[in-house]
Amino acid sequence: MLRSGTVVWSGEAVKPRPVTHGLFDAVSGIRYGFFTRAGGVSSGIYRSLNCGVGSHDDKGFVFKNRARAARTLGVGPDRLATPYQVHGDVAVLVDKVWEPGQGPKADAVVTARRGIAVGVGTADCGPVLFADPAAHVVAAAHAGWRGALGGVLESTIKVMEEAGARRESIVAVIGPMISQRNYEVGEELMEAFVKVKPSYSAFFVPATRPGHAFLDLPGFIGARLSAAGVLSADVGLCTYADEERFFSYRRATHRGEADYGRMLSAIVLD
Repeated sequence: MLRSGTVVWSGEAVKPRPVTHGLFDAVSGIRYGFFTRAGGVSSGIYRSLNCGVGSHDDKGFVFKNRARAARTLGVGPDRLATPYQVHGDVAVLVDKVWEPGQGPKADAVVTARRGIAVGVGTADCGPVLFADPAAHVVAAAHAGWRGALGGVLESTIKVMEEAGARRESIVAVIGPMISQRNYEVGEELMEAFVKVKPSYSAFFVPATRPGHAFLDLPGFIGARLSAAGVLSADVGLCTYADEERFFSYRRATHRGEADYGRMLSAIVLD
């Protein structure tokens, strides 16, 4: 089951209505959301719920947007922890929240503390939220192709286990990200995948341009989670294709735009 908010740009009164999934809706003790670009105060290319501290948007607008998202999850803006993302494989345990933009260099955040929302920002890469409702441990991971291939999902699961989670009890939801039909890459990227494991060639289909292929990053993320023993589901929404709801780094690049907004995906224990 999917629910998503209707996008309206005519005013700032629109509240953020994040995308959700039935797999998590059935889990008690958590609040979560894959936020869209609707419901914020930013304008222009950042319209409107840009939560990216690393963007060139007005920082005051970004902080207001983050505060709106945090309140949607039932916490204050000072209880939202997002890392300084570097497309790596590091996951960190969060016991206390840092100032926006001052987080550790990591691509996943894990917490067993109630009332701390852990989140990541994305604009085509894969946001993945995790929960072990029995152990009261949640996590958020930023999985682009580098991170997914390098092991950020497995690192997240390991830190969750160190915090008390049991692998067989963890469930995960893959949020909106770029779909295979819009993710054309060069053959050197395919070679990087196949070098790790030859069977990873199954996640590529040839493109019309010689030396290019389309990468199924959502499928790859789901396969890595399955191989790690974690039940997962995918919301099945493409950030590149749906401009009304999502920011997209690749779409902005294709248009020659100077920058792009970032969506927030976050989860908190009640």
